[in-house]
Amino acid sequence: MRSLIQSLRRHKLPKSDPAPSRLKYRIQRWMLTPGIRLGLRVGLPICCLGAALAIFLASEERRDVIVTSFNELRTEFENRPEFLVEVMAIDGAGAELSDDIREVMSIDFPVSSFDLELPMLRDLIEGLDPVKSAKVRIRPGGILQVDVVERTPAVVWRTRDGLALLDETGAFVAELGSRDLHPLLPLIVGTGADAHVPEALQLLAASRPLDGRVRGLVRIGERRWDVVLDRDQRILLPTLEPVTAFERVIAVSEVQELLERDVAIVDMRLSQRPTVRMTENAVENWWQIKELNAGNR
Repeated sequence: MRSLIQSLRRHKLPKSDPAPSRLKYRIQRWMLTPGIRLGLRVGLPICCLGAALAIFLASEERRDVIVTSFNELRTEFENRPEFLVEVMAIDGAGAELSDDIREVMSIDFPVSSFDLELPMLRDLIEGLDPVKSAKVRIRPGGILQVDVVERTPAVVWRTRDGLALLDETGAFVAELGSRDLHPLLPLIVGTGADAHVPEALQLLAASRPLDGRVRGLVRIGERRWDVVLDRDQRILLPTLEPVTAFERVIAVSEVQELLERDVAIVDMRLSQRPTVRMTENAVENWWQIKELNAGNR
């Protein structure tokens, strides 16, 4: 036994190298990279979860069950009592317009607030001719609130098709069956008159000194206005600056009583050379006076 120990001492085994191998060293260095560590800690679980989810959703039957369950939950949530709209309130509109609004919206109550597209409903209401603007909102208590601003008729427009009401901008308001329904509104006539309602209102405002003698305005050739007065008098206005020309006529009439005389037409189309046309009776009387004066000589 002693000889064996002595023999082993004489032939010592080589000690093992504690340093890692080159491959193991590279693997350890690779594992210390921040990106690799993050990928193993976060990316690998996500990939595994995604793969498991993909395998689970590969079945069409499972997908249908999930979609059906989601839709049922969503429907149940949207139809809860606190989200239901029971009635509609309309403010700012007359009875006839309110009926038109209810008809064009065509909503069957109760309805979930999630099923109401408020911008689309507002556009439908503003598409009605008598509506100038509208606001649609859902009030607490399940009330669909509609606030309407109606167009105010400013003039009556007569065309070959009949009578129509226009607001101050020339926008169409409604058909008018009879002039007697709005006798106090001013009358404009002619093709294209609706596109120049603001100018017509300026002329009507300037006619106040005439004390209601204006019977209407006629659009001529879609270019200019004629002011029609009582006693079949007519003032022909120019294309440019018609209000200024009309005010000149009124000023002359106030000083010299021009429109109180037997004048048929006052032509202001040429601003530098206005002309006046007398009535037939005035012309005949003038000739008679001229003949008498000639005979007295």
